Amino acid sequence: MELRIFVEPQQGATYDDQLAVALRAEALGFGAFFRSDHYLAMGGDGLPGPTDSWVTLAGLARETSTIRLGTMMTSATFRYPGPLAIAVAQVDQMSGGRVELGIGAGWYDAEHAAYAIPFPPTGARFDRLEDQLAILTGLWTTPASETFSYAGTVHSVVDSPGLPKPAQKPRPPIIIGGQGAKRTPALAARYADEFNLPFTDVETSARQLTRVRAACEEVERDPASLVYSVALTTVCGSDDATLQRRAQATGRSLDDLRATGLAGTPHEVVDVIGRYAELGAERVYLQILDQLDLDHLDLLAAEVMPQLR
Repeated sequence: MELRIFVEPQQGATYDDQLAVALRAEALGFGAFFRSDHYLAMGGDGLPGPTDSWVTLAGLARETSTIRLGTMMTSATFRYPGPLAIAVAQVDQMSGGRVELGIGAGWYDAEHAAYAIPFPPTGARFDRLEDQLAILTGLWTTPASETFSYAGTVHSVVDSPGLPKPAQKPRPPIIIGGQGAKRTPALAARYADEFNLPFTDVETSARQLTRVRAACEEVERDPASLVYSVALTTVCGSDDATLQRRAQATGRSLDDLRATGLAGTPHEVVDVIGRYAELGAERVYLQILDQLDLDHLDLLAAEVMPQLR
């Protein structure tokens, strides 16, 4: 089981705050540093304000050396597919091939209104996502001597040189996730290297993984060729006082976190991770909401990580 660190900078974090978390995570042996791709805080004032995910990852690509970097999840509504393909490929080059793209249809309507981003209905957003995936993979994998064209529902491409190419071959890994019953599993089966279940209990996760595996079989893809992962809000402490303090920093009660996330002593956290492992999960994204509490990462690395190897 691989542990990855996942932060939510729109809640209030500078670039330097994120750099400190990424460097500590790298030093401690976590598999990756992922960040959300959001522009508006979900509760609270969000000061000092949002940071752009791909600008941030570009900086981190040059200031880290081994840890993998990515988004959980980039919204298909935020960027046109061509510029996104260029940005991700460039950051992949800057990192020496350590980038992964988590991408989804987008869901937070308030941030679209706050920053002048169109927010179409659900079906139209999934049309955009499907076109994004087709174009991203097409641009990245078309040989450098050839051109790529694609006629989509929302986005089309005509005779693109598909440059620049990412460092990873054939392309950076793509992560798709969510609880959608039809289009999400179908898109994952066609385009994803990893399927992620964000903030879902074991029973809900089991149902969705069944749908994803069935979608793979429908397109004659081996379901085992997908990596399966979960993302869970994480609060770990060796004593009750520390647990309560860390729970308070999330704005949620410890009881709620125990019921829906990873909360408790290191032993309790390992037990919960084990339930997801039984479903086939190979990675856990530990959502750390207090990015200034680097001791939290130290505890997870010292007392949780060794029990999962």
